[in-house]
Amino acid sequence: MDARQLKYFLAVVDHGGVSRAADALLIAQPSLSHTISTLERELGVPLFHRIGRRLTLSDAGETLIGPARTVLRNLDDAKASVVALKELRAGRIDLITMPSYGIEPLSTILTAFTDQHPAVTFKVETAPSPAAVVTSVRTGACEIGLLGASAPVREPELDVVELEVQPLVLISGPGAMVPAGPQIERSEMAGMRLIVSQGGSLMRSLVDDVLSNGVAATIIAELANRTSILPLVLSGFGQAVLPAAWAPLARRAGAQVHRIVPESNLHVVAACRRSQLTPPAAALMDDMRAYAVQPRTSWEEMTGG
Repeated sequence: MDARQLKYFLAVVDHGGVSRAADALLIAQPSLSHTISTLERELGVPLFHRIGRRLTLSDAGETLIGPARTVLRNLDDAKASVVALKELRAGRIDLITMPSYGIEPLSTILTAFTDQHPAVTFKVETAPSPAAVVTSVRTGACEIGLLGASAPVREPELDVVELEVQPLVLISGPGAMVPAGPQIERSEMAGMRLIVSQGGSLMRSLVDDVLSNGVAATIIAELANRTSILPLVLSGFGQAVLPAAWAPLARRAGAQVHRIVPESNLHVVAACRRSQLTPPAAALMDDMRAYAVQPRTSWEEMTGG
């Protein structure tokens, strides 16, 4: 049994006979009769009683009407859902991002995308490391991932788009004693109480490098959840090295932001599988490619450097 057979069966029912049903379907009458006969053979019961040139529904035919209409209606709904998804009038994109890049550039990109496609929704997960993002995308758990690395990212199995390069910055509370000017030398971090992320990140590597070069700073807290770092900085608990993505938010909250020199930079990329993207995810990746090449405010201006 297939959808075409059910459609032809209902046409005979609705039009009161094979001839008028064939005209409505724009097919030859023998073709319609053959389809009905095939359906009856597959079901093992007659759907119509044939009295002369007239057809009347059998009990089996009466029983089939409701389920047949339900099946065709569900197929229509399924087709409409796919069309809506293709036209970006529906759908959900599953994203995974490391915390900093969920602030920027993800906020800017998603805001612009939603302005154009307000019916598309998002599920955003966070990951602690680039490897976790890559694994989630490669396995299909999420369609698109955002991650940062100390060098350009190369993943042969994935489509990778470099969105921007973010310098690392020092973020201090409103009343912290820091050098005047937009930049700070690593050696000037002496005496600072630093809040750090767990090992493996470029931010932590910078702090470890500062300490290994004899700068008398102190790590006072190591946090697994980087989103907790900024509130602690703002409370005066300590200072932190973070990607420049945090700079605008930190400044709006009253924090001080300094570019750290010599610089360490993060290459922020979006990654997806090379095939089998849903239409909304494919459209978002197109927007990310456009973001990667468009002119925008430099990090020097955003951080005061």
